[in-house]
Amino acid sequence: MPIPEDVTGDEIDKDVRQELQSLPKTLAEDVARNLVMVARLIDEDPEGAYGYSKVALRLASRVAAVREAAGFAAYANQKYSEALAEFRAARRMTGGVELWPVMADCERGLGRPEKALDMAGAPEVHKLDKAGQVEMRLVAAGARRDMDQLDAAIVTLQSSELASNSIQPWTARLRYAYADALLAVGREDEAREWFAKAVEADRDGSTDASDRLAEMDGVEFVDALDEHEHEGEGDSADAKAADVELDVDTDAEASEVPGAKAPEAEADDSADDDLVDDEGDTERDEQRDKD
Repeated sequence: MPIPEDVTGDEIDKDVRQELQSLPKTLAEDVARNLVMVARLIDEDPEGAYGYSKVALRLASRVAAVREAAGFAAYANQKYSEALAEFRAARRMTGGVELWPVMADCERGLGRPEKALDMAGAPEVHKLDKAGQVEMRLVAAGARRDMDQLDAAIVTLQSSELASNSIQPWTARLRYAYADALLAVGREDEAREWFAKAVEADRDGSTDASDRLAEMDGVEFVDALDEHEHEGEGDSADAKAADVELDVDTDAEASEVPGAKAPEAEADDSADDDLVDDEGDTERDEQRDKD
């Protein structure tokens, strides 16, 4: 797959670059450039990112960072079975637990929420950092909702991180999930409050909390482009109506001018004149015959 010339491979994280040092230099550069493309495209073009991840995987399948990137690319394309296999491979290579929450979410994607809940209660969760623990809580709440345990999902999200006033990278998503869970059980006033709190924390637009809040307030958004198009159609209709009125007014004004005649009347007068002329010619011919 083509890679832009401005992508050198030096853009990758230093830890990943260190992993690639086990490869020959040229090969390491090729793998790095493909990994950069995965990172660039995974949000806006998941299919493209998946393609580059497969190239990197063919080049260096024994590098944990490559397996992890391939897992996230598959995950972004909802290829949960493939993603889970790649995450497991990466975890075996590193021995780390950072991928535990996303592995549990893959189980949800495969229709196995019970397995995700089992993972949420596993010892590995205690080894996660704060961000990982919050992510695991979000996955567990989602699994509860998958199983129609809505009240349990709300309880799962209630935590010190949710109650905290400090803004962290996970705050907006945690508040949003809580608001959505409250709305699911009909607690609309509380849901509105937490959607508003999510908006306050959502500095990078990671959620659509503002849209959900506006929807609850009955605010409707109109596409400006569509509005202009409708205005143009209205102007065209007005112009046509004006033309019709102008034609009607012109005919009316012509009928009101003294001495003016409608086309039919002018034709009738012309026919009468012809008749008079013919009668005059006939009288003159009879007079000549008498003489």
